[in-house]
Amino acid sequence: MYKKFKLNRLLWLLPLTTLVFCFNAPKNDDEKMQTIMVSIKNTLQYLHYNPKPINDAYSQEVYKYYFESIDPSKRFFLKSDMDEFSAYQTKLDDFFNEGDLTFFKLTSDKLYQRIDEIDKTTQDIFSKPINLDEDDEIILEPKLKNSAATKEEQRNEWKKYIKYNILLEIESLNNREESQKKKKDSIQKYNLQDTIKLEILTPEQKIAKATDEVKDQISNMFRRSKKRNKMDWFTVYMNAYTEVFDPHTTYFSPKNKEEFDVQFSGKVIGIGAIIQEKKGYLHLGELTIGAPAWKSKQLTTGDKILKVKSKPNEDAVNVVGMLSDEAVRLIRGAKGVPVTLTVQTKDGTIKDVTMIREEVAIEDTFARSIVIDAPNGKKYGFINLPSFNADFDNRNGRNASDDVKNEILKLKKQNISGIILDLRNNGGGSLTEVGDIMALFMEAGSYVQVKKGDGRIEILKNKTSAPIWTGPLLIMQNELSASASEILAGAMEDYGRAVVVGSPQSFGKGTVQTFVDLNRFLNTSDDFGQLKLTIQKFYRITGESNQQKGIISDIQMKDFYTYAEIGERYEDYPLAWDKISPAAFQKLNYHLDLETLRRNSEARIAENKYYNMLQEASEWKEKLNKEEKITLNQTKFFEIMKERKAQIEKFKTLDKQNNGLKFALHPDEILREKTDEAFAKKTENWMKILQKDFYLQESVNIISEMN
Repeated sequence: MYKKFKLNRLLWLLPLTTLVFCFNAPKNDDEKMQTIMVSIKNTLQYLHYNPKPINDAYSQEVYKYYFESIDPSKRFFLKSDMDEFSAYQTKLDDFFNEGDLTFFKLTSDKLYQRIDEIDKTTQDIFSKPINLDEDDEIILEPKLKNSAATKEEQRNEWKKYIKYNILLEIESLNNREESQKKKKDSIQKYNLQDTIKLEILTPEQKIAKATDEVKDQISNMFRRSKKRNKMDWFTVYMNAYTEVFDPHTTYFSPKNKEEFDVQFSGKVIGIGAIIQEKKGYLHLGELTIGAPAWKSKQLTTGDKILKVKSKPNEDAVNVVGMLSDEAVRLIRGAKGVPVTLTVQTKDGTIKDVTMIREEVAIEDTFARSIVIDAPNGKKYGFINLPSFNADFDNRNGRNASDDVKNEILKLKKQNISGIILDLRNNGGGSLTEVGDIMALFMEAGSYVQVKKGDGRIEILKNKTSAPIWTGPLLIMQNELSASASEILAGAMEDYGRAVVVGSPQSFGKGTVQTFVDLNRFLNTSDDFGQLKLTIQKFYRITGESNQQKGIISDIQMKDFYTYAEIGERYEDYPLAWDKISPAAFQKLNYHLDLETLRRNSEARIAENKYYNMLQEASEWKEKLNKEEKITLNQTKFFEIMKERKAQIEKFKTLDKQNNGLKFALHPDEILREKTDEAFAKKTENWMKILQKDFYLQESVNIISEMN
């Protein structure tokens, strides 16, 4: 949940003595990092919703969190390193107060040293035969591991890690071979044209091929690690300090903030292609349908990128060996300006492809609707809202409430009898959009209470009394529905305006963040990044916090996420759940018979084979995720994989799910499909997903019974 407002007046009230350091423009990288450090400390102490004492206890928490971030699997630092670092466990608070880089430099320098050493160690391991018949095992759960006591022990751990990845790669080759063989058998059975290239490798050939692949992967990993500059590691270090306050208080370096803005606004100026690193080269990944790369018809997934020419009057930059995020910054740029990629295609041809940069919409960010023809003969509108997006920097920019309004108006023209609003996987966004969307479905009223750090409570209200849909409304949610999604679902549930259907509870994020620019007190043109800071906590109009507990669905259905540890309550250092006085509100007279709806739904899903199989698969998958160790003996390993395949084969019927629903596009969209190839492809992909959605099927059953 993010809130956009000016902090200038508030910041000027801070004691100037605490900020005097920040007025001196830094002269070098060390001074820049020191300035960032003290600025973050001051901002946390004076503006965080629930500031912590900067003391020895805090220092120990930061220490623990930092090493879980930079060496989570305990593969890089030796025990002797950790013994040396441990002398500083209670000093990180002092370093934070003073802007002292001693500990950061000590740990980052040692990390660079260990990365370099282990890179050479792994190269040596690959230079010798690797025995996959030894009776050995690898510990998968980091909490059960200790840092290696000696370099020999560390080498042995890396050898185990390499073996494990080779075995996984062999298993992948086996699966690919089996899949290709099944396709070929099917083609031959029906006398179809055989275009399947089936290459049967011997066990020895598979080991060799898998070993080469893993060698390339690990070599690439070390290459990327060595190319990460000090500021990248410093960002990790700073976030150990911030995220011990709460999991949503985070330092963003300038490039991290740029990526956040792209996701939040749902747009980027570029060519619309994912850039992937593989074997020291950059390759084109998935192309965004309708974007310049896709429209060029000259680029395909897998093309190797050799050079990037950002502007017509500049020389092309060789990007071989470059990190993907650096290349992305070259490819992005001003709208309407040409960018040229020199690529090598899969057949070895090298060519230049020039494209005009466009505003590429990340379509997964925006609302979209479709009509469902239900078995009862009625039509229901389905609106998928992936994000409460808002473009704060552009008054004419796209926002969630306008998008939802437009979709409702389209649906009404098609004589729908109810609306299903899908907030599954919606992680939130703009707080103001919640009230605007609520206003589309009901009269004016309070929708959330916001509590500030000083205890003051503000009640936010939807002031519009002109709803455009007053008929039946069902809201879908799951464990990844968070923040703004929870405010909207909670308010509609409290008013009795909608039935909330889905996972037992939503994510449980009940806090509000804002961005504070760390440059505001510096006489410099350098960008020092921003601090995303928790400044408020929000509560339902009933007075209950959403924090940790989330929104409890009126009608509950478990899914894959239900069995995993997903939600605020599983985060490190979450703020606590609490309760305040309720706001004045009056339930609406929709007379929803929740008990009957719940009882009927439970009876249906209890008899549904797909749902029961999904629960079994989910429990099995989560059990696998919690395995603490596994054998590295190839005979035993592949025996385990064989047992897993039998289980997977059992669950394959889940992929064949067809909910039997019939979908209808708006007439304008049907016409658009005929002339807009990109739109047609996106629609086709979306409808395939909807056709397999069991939870949508049950939601249609439920809304069909709502009066």
